[in-house]
Amino acid sequence: MFDLQVPFFLPVWRRVAVIVVCTIWGLFEFSTNNPLWAVLFCGIAAYSTWQFFFDGWPEDNKPGQSSSD
Repeated sequence: MFDLQVPFFLPVWRRVAVIVVCTIWGLFEFSTNNPLWAVLFCGIAAYSTWQFFFDGWPEDNKPGQSSSD
């Protein structure tokens, strides 16, 4: 879909901020009875969480280090 592993998101606080803002906005949309936007923003938050913390950040693979170490 979208590759979020770009240099802009290297600071951890930016990654966390994107996830928190999208989650809060999704919850706000649920509270105002707008399920389409709520699911969309919560989905963006979930996808961002996966890309930022579980999919393997580029700096995790240092040069000279194999993935089997």
